[in-house]
Amino acid sequence: MPLRVLNRSFRPRVWAFALAVAASAAGVALGNWQSGRAEEKRSLAARLETGLAGPARELPARQFVASEFAMTRVAARGEFLPQHTVLLDNRIRQGRPGFEVITPLRLAHSELHVVVNRGWIEAPAPRSSIPHVRTPTGMQRIEGLALEHLPRAYEPSGYEVRGSVLQNLRLEEYRATTGLALLPIVIEQRSAADDDLTRVWPRLDAGVEKHEMYALQWYSLAMLAVVLFLVLSFRHDEPASR
Repeated sequence: MPLRVLNRSFRPRVWAFALAVAASAAGVALGNWQSGRAEEKRSLAARLETGLAGPARELPARQFVASEFAMTRVAARGEFLPQHTVLLDNRIRQGRPGFEVITPLRLAHSELHVVVNRGWIEAPAPRSSIPHVRTPTGMQRIEGLALEHLPRAYEPSGYEVRGSVLQNLRLEEYRATTGLALLPIVIEQRSAADDDLTRVWPRLDAGVEKHEMYALQWYSLAMLAVVLFLVLSFRHDEPASR
């Protein structure tokens, strides 16, 4: 016997049921994905905090697996090779455009090199010009966070490479271009240096609130699909013919 409420009976249509199931399933799946992204960023930030809390680990002058040092505080001694400096374009700090400065460090008493993200420099005016970057000379000891790769920024189609200015850089490409023997990590420098670069790095948990908000929106849409299906499935009963 069909369910009746206020002269309406519950008579769902097959197509409406299928649409509600699809919409609610999609909403839950997308909500779960956004929740997972938020949790991933929280875990990454917690791992970073733990890694930076301990003493710096000296990088060995040998090849190793990136995961052996990734997300920990490391130190390295060597000399910068400014001729291989690369500027990563469109890096924003406090609303101002600029560049992140990438320079390899040749390890002391070794033919191995490690790529160092030395910091940020503001873009000069006009925007098409390239800033002058000072590089410390002689033997240096730097400390920073070991990463498995350089963070990537959005790269619009048709982006024009200008000499040493790139939008993104992969270690494999950099190794092929320079011919240097590179360690499989990047050091995000956090120690001071006489180079006028800013080393205030974006938080790895940035955007957690945004992902949580999106997750709530998707879950709400999933619930709305169910509610609309139930409400619209109650239809007026036809008056009985005499």
